[in-house]
Amino acid sequence: MRDSRPLKVAIVAPSMGILGGQAVQADRLLRSWRNDPDVQGWLVPINPSPPGPLRHLARIKYLRTVATQLAYWPLLIKELRKADVVHVFSASYFSFLLAPLPAVVVAKLLGKPVVMNYRSGQAPDHLRRSPVARATLKRVDRNAVPSRFLHEVFAGFGIPSEIIPNIVDVERFRFRRRDTLQPRILSTRNFEDLYNLPCTLRAFRIIQDRHPDATLTLVGSGSHEPTLRGLAKELALHHVTFAGAVDPESIWRYYADADIYLQTPDIDNMPSSVLEAFASGCAVVSTTAGGVPAILTDQVHGLLVPVNDHKAVAGAVLRLLDQPGLAARLTEAALASCARYQWSSVRQQWVQLYRSLAASPAVPAPTPA
Repeated sequence: MRDSRPLKVAIVAPSMGILGGQAVQADRLLRSWRNDPDVQGWLVPINPSPPGPLRHLARIKYLRTVATQLAYWPLLIKELRKADVVHVFSASYFSFLLAPLPAVVVAKLLGKPVVMNYRSGQAPDHLRRSPVARATLKRVDRNAVPSRFLHEVFAGFGIPSEIIPNIVDVERFRFRRRDTLQPRILSTRNFEDLYNLPCTLRAFRIIQDRHPDATLTLVGSGSHEPTLRGLAKELALHHVTFAGAVDPESIWRYYADADIYLQTPDIDNMPSSVLEAFASGCAVVSTTAGGVPAILTDQVHGLLVPVNDHKAVAGAVLRLLDQPGLAARLTEAALASCARYQWSSVRQQWVQLYRSLAASPAVPAPTPA
């Protein structure tokens, strides 16, 4: 007979104070576990507010990291000791050392089993460069990754993993059939190098030459915003809206208003934005970066184009506008694919993983090589 007590799972992840894919997926997971009979989950934020005497340091670059770490380690000790299983969200590079690694070390010192939920499209380069990351991922109890892409990357480094996909909220992102596709284009990627928004803008120049009334809405923020605004002006683009960062509670409205979802990243994993577009009924055009082809089959769920080829990007968008039957077929297939990303499908995978970890002795603390 199963223990009637729900498993206590500490989810170590960014809070919504760090708006990004990890925070959004962690928040969706936590919301899904509310009142669940099998799992009691709670957030252990990697970005806790420093206590009173250190709070003023959080306003100063570099010292902010020190202040956060001084708050983070005690929080880990306090919260992880209460858990049956520790679920750690992980990015790459320096953030791996600051957030996932301390959580793994503390969990192992407390004798708690750890599932590492690695989510970065930069994994190939990160794992090649970092013996610490490779050693840590080999020594945690289990690795869960959201895409076939990361599963194959891990296998290439001799690191076992299993695939548990991202969650898409089909109640919030509701499907709308577009009988006639309009040139209303949406992007929801942050303004950083790896997402290559300049490629999006250059493609839009070609699209707007054919469709002067075309609109492009850029939802996001980041260090490259001034450069992107300058490029939009240089290209003499019209009807481009920089919407800024949008709360995840409200972002569904942008998908509902758009007809085409466009992203042109150079590096990616399993973007939730593509799943949100699928669920909303937007036709999707994306580059073939990272794990995107694992969730979007070209000519089946959307259109894929080479990385950093703005002419191919524009050609794919124009093809959708010229062939409404194609767009209708792609969006119907994309919606059908969302079944595997709904909570009803994903929940049992997490429950089984947590139960297997709670029933097994934890692997000893990692010794980075």
